[in-house]
Amino acid sequence: MSDAALEIAELRAALASSQAHAEVSAARARAAETELAQVRATVSCSEALIKELKLEIAKLRRDKYGVSSERSKRLIDQLELQLEELEASATEDDLAAQQATGETTIVKGFTRRKSSRKPFPDHLPRERVVVPAPTQCDCCGSSRIVKMGEDVTETLEVIPRQWKVIQTVREKFTCRECEKISQPPAPFHTIPRGWAGPSLIAMIMFEKFGQHQPLNRQAERFAREGVDLSLSTLADLVGHAAVALAPIHALIEKHVLAAGRLHGDDTTVPLLARGGTKTARLWTYVRDDKPFNGGAPPAALFHFSRDREMIHPNKHLNRWQGVLQSDVYAGYNGLYDPDRDPGPVTPSFCWAHGRRKFFELADIAGNVRKNKPAHQISPVALEAVRKIDAIFDIERELNGLSAADRHAARQSLVRPLCEELHAWFIDQRARMSKHNPVAKAIKYMIGKEGRWEAFTAFLDDGRICLTNNAAERALRGAALGRKSWLFAGSERGGQRAAFMYTLIITAKMNDIDPQAWLADVLKRLPDMRVSRVHELLPWNWKHKE
Repeated sequence: MSDAALEIAELRAALASSQAHAEVSAARARAAETELAQVRATVSCSEALIKELKLEIAKLRRDKYGVSSERSKRLIDQLELQLEELEASATEDDLAAQQATGETTIVKGFTRRKSSRKPFPDHLPRERVVVPAPTQCDCCGSSRIVKMGEDVTETLEVIPRQWKVIQTVREKFTCRECEKISQPPAPFHTIPRGWAGPSLIAMIMFEKFGQHQPLNRQAERFAREGVDLSLSTLADLVGHAAVALAPIHALIEKHVLAAGRLHGDDTTVPLLARGGTKTARLWTYVRDDKPFNGGAPPAALFHFSRDREMIHPNKHLNRWQGVLQSDVYAGYNGLYDPDRDPGPVTPSFCWAHGRRKFFELADIAGNVRKNKPAHQISPVALEAVRKIDAIFDIERELNGLSAADRHAARQSLVRPLCEELHAWFIDQRARMSKHNPVAKAIKYMIGKEGRWEAFTAFLDDGRICLTNNAAERALRGAALGRKSWLFAGSERGGQRAAFMYTLIITAKMNDIDPQAWLADVLKRLPDMRVSRVHELLPWNWKHKE
């Protein structure tokens, strides 16, 4: 054998050996991922079980010793909220583990304690939906088939103010030629075994995240209507729905991050922690091209975090580049770094925030409400509000025009007002002490290097809005809902809320009824091809109605 042939044989042997090692490593990695999913599901189920037992103990103690204070009732409310979040998380992890174990059987399975579901009440009307029967034998093709029975799957469904049980009937036929049984396949369901219909699931999700009604309150209302569904059962539905709706959420996220301009903002969310609550954050990034007639449908993307550190917006917009409209929060500064990969984000600051600081110093009605003399207002702040309002008046007339028309109008009408305002700010600040409240309001807009350039970025880009109101509108529902749900039960619960806010707020921005849309999506998604899932997005679904 020649040296070249020998060398080729050695290379082939080395390649075969490396491929074998790679296959072994891949198999080990898959087994590790499966085991990790199993462990996560087991931990989630154990946490839910512990919280359920704690809740039962608290209720038993309350029944035994009576109500001595409101503290015991608040404790039970907290435990119920934590339980619903843990149950939903356990369902998500359980589904993830099932998907992982579907690829390999190396890891032993586990069992999860689930509450037994009671039979549906007899007083609910039944609606039979019969799947079309086969006309010939599935085995031999003979038409001599005879019905021998049927399988009935009961799905609890709800329509406004009315409950009913839908019976999906699959008739069985036996062949007189070959004695084989023919039966239509079972339909796809939103959740395994299909005991809850898509409209019911959509109602529960929208009530919890759109109307801010915790699951324990929903369970109490359902019981008054004659349908007994436990808190654990409802939480299980929430977990299943979150997993089922993940493809829609992924498409909305992709659509938002494809924009060249975003509105960004955040608001506080109390997060239940040991010994009380801590202040977490709900972030939103909004794509809204309507002000410059951009044509792209509006959408909102939400995220949840335990704090307000700079790492979070950097993570949310990791690979995004464009114009970010926001307040002057320093946490976004990492996005503006010139050395950032894939490039710096262009800042554009909100004039509504800048105007608000002057307005508070010139608010006559506000001083009266606070029992302060009406004359105790700042004339400089009042003049600043007047000058800024002149810019707002012009901008209202430009709303809805194309980006090019907005840019041209701003150059001739708005730029002179901004230049005059900037010179006036500098002159007034030079006359004041740095501790003067008006001087601080002026510093907010022109104090730091690059601050005024960010406030006036809209002059050179017709796409940019004067304010960040689009993001504030998106967060308004969560801010109002805090009075109802008080706090997030866990970090996973906050992330799940952000997930659902993305869907619900996006539907509202496209003038779509979120509950009706969610019900139709949950109904059609299970048997829809991946390549057609985009048809269920709010702006596409609207045209199909």
